[in-house]
Amino acid sequence: MKSLKKILLLVLVAFIISQFFGPEKNMGDLTSIEPFLAETNPPEHVEAILKEACYDCHSSYTRYPWYSDFTPVNYWMADHVNDGKKHLDFSAWDSYSVKKKDHKFEELIEMVEAKEMPLKSYTITHTDAKLSDADIESVKEWAEYVRIKFTLLPQPE
Repeated sequence: MKSLKKILLLVLVAFIISQFFGPEKNMGDLTSIEPFLAETNPPEHVEAILKEACYDCHSSYTRYPWYSDFTPVNYWMADHVNDGKKHLDFSAWDSYSVKKKDHKFEELIEMVEAKEMPLKSYTITHTDAKLSDADIESVKEWAEYVRIKFTLLPQPE
């Protein structure tokens, strides 16, 4: 029994100490998304969907909930954000080629249509990010229109 108390005390001390360390937060601002918005021109309804359901993990601006300051949650969230930005980063839109932009929109359509995005783990605490069938259709229609626009742009050879 004594050794169990020592182990629990050691775990508690380690937990408390770990609260003083954490990953870097994704604390840019929404102005980094302006080139994406200017080029793709989403309707207001779609722009609201993107802001609520996408930007936290797919841009340099994340709205952090109160519990994100606690280890290990902060590491879990940082991993999600880093992984999301690796796949699609609206803040880095200007650095993408036309071909890559078109491909990102193709993936966006597939993921939203399959209801794989936004992630279920995200919508549990961000209920406003859950997409209705009408939301999915709006995003899909807009994304398909943008893809047509990309096919009309000159492609590098």
